[in-house]
Amino acid sequence: MSAMTKGQVESRISEAIIKFEKDYMGRGPTETKAYIIKDMVLVRLKGVLTPAEEQLAKSPEGADLIKKTRVRLLESARLLLETMVAEISGCQVQSLHTDISTKTGERVIIFTLDKNLEEAFPAK
Repeated sequence: MSAMTKGQVESRISEAIIKFEKDYMGRGPTETKAYIIKDMVLVRLKGVLTPAEEQLAKSPEGADLIKKTRVRLLESARLLLETMVAEISGCQVQSLHTDISTKTGERVIIFTLDKNLEEAFPAK
């Protein structure tokens, strides 16, 4: 892990999340970026809603249903996601938090780690 740069680790996490979204959720995001911030990995995904979900999101009930369904799907894959991030980062994942915006079609996933991963990379 120490041979990789911070940018390379962030890129590998982004690629793993894109693959997860395509394989597990059935559709990949239009844009994904991972950020290592101290003992956290923040992943921002854009364009995650399907066209059907975009239509459903136009009503408050539909938006609520999408959020609940997407959170439940991610929760059921928590172990898979945590394992992917742990293997790439070399850190144990302490917790995973997620939310999705039915207005913008963005999802954020935050992984908290057992150590400050940012300190593992040489200062620029």
